[in-house]
Amino acid sequence: MDTKTIINEATNRMQRTVDHLEEELLNIRAGKASTNVLNSVFVDYYGSQTPVSGVASVTVPDARTILIQPWDKNMIRPIEKAIIDSNIGLTPSNNGEQIRLTIPPLTEERRKELVKQVKGAGENARISLRNARRDAVEAFKKAQKEGMPEDEAKDGETQAQKLLEKFSKKLDELMAVKEKDIMTV
Repeated sequence: MDTKTIINEATNRMQRTVDHLEEELLNIRAGKASTNVLNSVFVDYYGSQTPVSGVASVTVPDARTILIQPWDKNMIRPIEKAIIDSNIGLTPSNNGEQIRLTIPPLTEERRKELVKQVKGAGENARISLRNARRDAVEAFKKAQKEGMPEDEAKDGETQAQKLLEKFSKKLDELMAVKEKDIMTV
């Protein structure tokens, strides 16, 4: 193992952590209609679990509404049931042709809950970043025992710390944007 390999591996792990947090933050709704709300909703479609977007057209006609138009009219009931069972906090209403999800305005209490959820997701991402740095530092110590010069190992550990700081900054920026989005009325 050389310095470049260890640092690249740590960088990849940290980047995946940031990407995962971005994905998680997309699923936390901030009072505006977004098709991402339905990412975790799966419906039984001829025996297989399929995302709602796989059995229907999902659109956002305005800031407070999500419109779901199933390609097969028989899927209206199963989609409604899947949305209710998913606990995303939205109540579907249908007119026989399509399903409407109306996004209620967020209360102050709900906004604070969502900010806590964002902070929890951020903390999990931080733990993941620190684990990646720790693994890199351990890899340098192991490499040093196997013959890597001590100063090169120490430089590698310093680089791992700088990586952690760089990716922590990215996490802070992502979370600040999402919190601002949630708290904006």
